[in-house]
Amino acid sequence: MATVKHIPDGFHTVTPHLIVKGAGKALDFYAQAFGAKEQVRMPGPGGSIMHAQMQIGDSIIMLADENPEMGNRGPQTLGGSSVVLSIYCDDADAMFARATKAGAKVTMPLTDMFWGDRYGQVTDPFGHQWAIATHQKDVTPDEMRKAMKEQFAHQ
Repeated sequence: MATVKHIPDGFHTVTPHLIVKGAGKALDFYAQAFGAKEQVRMPGPGGSIMHAQMQIGDSIIMLADENPEMGNRGPQTLGGSSVVLSIYCDDADAMFARATKAGAKVTMPLTDMFWGDRYGQVTDPFGHQWAIATHQKDVTPDEMRKAMKEQFAHQ
């Protein structure tokens, strides 16, 4: 008898599950903005999406339409999000441009950060915040503290 894996293939220990108003449009946006590959789309009542699954890079993200009766509300209904989803990629500038062209709003311009990343943030049309980064150099904690002081001394 085969042993069932406690963490299914393709998943990591923590998997985000996004709630959005307009999950079908969100799946299309994530494909255009981040190159997401849709894996599953399960329809729910009234044309809603009860469950969807997409992959960005090596990470799976689940997604569903709002269902207020079940306590599931997205950022637009709640008036914002307290979560930032981070994407590491080979070219932050290219992905940042792709996301903004697709309709994401810049909330933090791309900058070379003191911790060694080229990093910026966007908010998607559904209210979720995304950080886009490319790791450019490894820095020690001491180098990071020094670079942080230098970076913020100029602001």
